[in-house]
Amino acid sequence: MQQAGSVKSSRRGRRSTTIGGMPVNDVPWWRWRSNVRSALHMLSDQTFQHECWLAGLPGYGDVTDAVYRLVEDTWLDNWSAEKYVGTIFRDAQEAQLVDAAVLRVLRIMHQVGADAPVASYLAHPAWPEAVGAAREAHVLLAGNDGEDPDEPPRSLEVLAIMLRTV
Repeated sequence: MQQAGSVKSSRRGRRSTTIGGMPVNDVPWWRWRSNVRSALHMLSDQTFQHECWLAGLPGYGDVTDAVYRLVEDTWLDNWSAEKYVGTIFRDAQEAQLVDAAVLRVLRIMHQVGADAPVASYLAHPAWPEAVGAAREAHVLLAGNDGEDPDEPPRSLEVLAIMLRTV
């Protein structure tokens, strides 16, 4: 059924089947996955952390914002990512790597404090381990979504646009 005044298009009523290269029909809770991936991406990139977070560059939030995106909807601070295999994560390997990253980051957050300056996180002796765990999870998830894990993290504005456009 065509609406009055509409123009014929090759897209007639079809929605995009990808978001940032990731097939949205592949994982039902792709919006949650996008938030988790965004957080892991920022937490896994030390250059980004120094150039954006430490420098106070607007548009990317801070460590606390990233952790919030990581655990906000998923409650990964309360239970295992394994619970979300088939909805947010494709398999047990993704879930295992996400769990490892979440535990390392949360341990530091509890020691340093949620409102601590970015420099406090980056100076924590366990921060390199947390970054490494986040990187391992980020690389796997990005690769499974057909994206280049070495692209710079997207701003929060771009993430919000991606989550609204589908």
